[in-house]
Amino acid sequence: MSKEARGAVHIANDVLADLAGYTALEGYGIVGMANPSLVDGVAQILPRQKLRKGVRIASGDAGVEVDLYVIVEHGINIAEVSHNLSERVRYALTDVADVAVCRIDIHVLDVRVRQER
Repeated sequence: MSKEARGAVHIANDVLADLAGYTALEGYGIVGMANPSLVDGVAQILPRQKLRKGVRIASGDAGVEVDLYVIVEHGINIAEVSHNLSERVRYALTDVADVAVCRIDIHVLDVRVRQER
């Protein structure tokens, strides 16, 4: 027997930021996430533990608004990578977190050659 549960689920914006950050790193052409405030005019790649600093989530009436600050790989089509990234993040937030997304803005802060890990 299953009972219908009553109540509401609230997902913190930090959790949504982590989800968006990890999804972004999986995308083709993304070298890393960056802090939106440039230090000495240079975009610093954030470590995996601090990805949420490269994502801003704001709750609106129609859903969440997402700003992603990324560093892309040199030699790729930035518009195509940005479009794919936007779609991947929208799907992840909608499918995994069941959150409505009203806007996703991609901010490309730097272009770099991908370092082999």
